[in-house]
Amino acid sequence: MPIQCLVFDCDGVILDSVPIKTRAFARLAEPYGEQARDRLVMYHAAHGGVSRYKKFEWFFREVLGQDITPEQSDEWGRLFAKYALDEVRVCDLIPGVQDVLDAWRGRLPLYVCSGAPQEELDFVFRQRHLDVYFKGIHGSPPAKAPLLAEIVKTTALLSQNVLMVGDSVTDRDAAEYAGTRFYAVGEQLRGGNFPWGADLTGLNEWLELNV
Repeated sequence: MPIQCLVFDCDGVILDSVPIKTRAFARLAEPYGEQARDRLVMYHAAHGGVSRYKKFEWFFREVLGQDITPEQSDEWGRLFAKYALDEVRVCDLIPGVQDVLDAWRGRLPLYVCSGAPQEELDFVFRQRHLDVYFKGIHGSPPAKAPLLAEIVKTTALLSQNVLMVGDSVTDRDAAEYAGTRFYAVGEQLRGGNFPWGADLTGLNEWLELNV
């Protein structure tokens, strides 16, 4: 089935922002000790694409042994943005993504499907003048899988004609849930039964053969 729509995760696929957000998680958990910090960082690394608020909930429940209150969740969200947002606004793009956006803008509808909060995504993409490339920029809530399914629904295309480009197990699982094709980026997903690249430098060539 030919690819007729491209959907991109953000962190690690468009923006080289994963290390920035990893540092922000580490800084949040630092006051609770080295072991607590390392557990949150490992959980974050293993659950890319999951909302940061779900990770906060996990940390409070599994590491601190208590339920996070709405006030604590809001405060951690505020601190996370404070620690990360300035760097995300100016961080590098993932190699190859600018060429992909330039090549397919106007030829295929392009979307963003991210676990980052919607308001933050809108702000960052406007600040970086990336919003002009996309027909839709979508963040959490909801979770990645139903979000991708909803994007596919809005395109009125068959799901098999939509390509999800992602760098995490969450992205791969969302593609499976929504029935889309999947292009994997980064070391975490190397060796799967789907096309793969260390970054996006090979995506244009792959797309030319599959559109």
